[in-house]
Amino acid sequence: MKLDILAIAAHPDDIELSAAGTIIKSIRQGKKVGILDLTKGELGTRGTAELRAKEAEAASEIMGIAIRENVELPDGFLNNVEEQQMAIIPFIRKFRPDIILANALADRHPDHGMGAALAAKACFLSGLKAISTVDENGNAQEAWRPRSVYHYIQDRYMRPDFVVDISAEWEKKVEAIRAFSSQFYVGKEDNEPVTPISTPDFMKFLESRAREYGRSIGVQFGEGFVADRTIGISDLSDLL
Repeated sequence: MKLDILAIAAHPDDIELSAAGTIIKSIRQGKKVGILDLTKGELGTRGTAELRAKEAEAASEIMGIAIRENVELPDGFLNNVEEQQMAIIPFIRKFRPDIILANALADRHPDHGMGAALAAKACFLSGLKAISTVDENGNAQEAWRPRSVYHYIQDRYMRPDFVVDISAEWEKKVEAIRAFSSQFYVGKEDNEPVTPISTPDFMKFLESRAREYGRSIGVQFGEGFVADRTIGISDLSDLL
């Protein structure tokens, strides 16, 4: 299946927190979108890798994701090295996305910044025909390089290069986030350890961030993205 957009995440739930509104909006516009989680999040303080996989499946259904796969790289030990780059390239060549959404360039969790660099490097290498890879059936894959790589913004504030209006998608985004009930506050206390992201205040932070980015473009809610290259447009009317 060729995808229009492939969202790559260091951990299950990275996408939901930072880019779910944009993904839902894109799907409503008729685009095919998939998610590639790099790890299972097995080092998380709360829940288990198996539970997070089920939660990721539920969140994907809420968002309307066409496909979601996992590279199964080691959580906490992402590194921009050949072995991990070569593990990602077959997925890029399999889905041939035009646009990649990747982790924040720098963030509180070191896997996020490393995941950003790893995804960007894999995208470049995927376009080199001298690098050979095979699909799950052992067939040789053709080289493919996505047209654009954009980085969503996570815990640390970054000034975005562009903001997507997700006002109409906000409630559905929150529903997708709450699918990860082992990680985030869903309206009741539990017996799991308290983490910075499991409190009611964290959900308030997410809403405030979305409102801040939305306000910057004159809408209610927004999601910000950073690009490592100049962004071009062909019509000034595309700008809010």
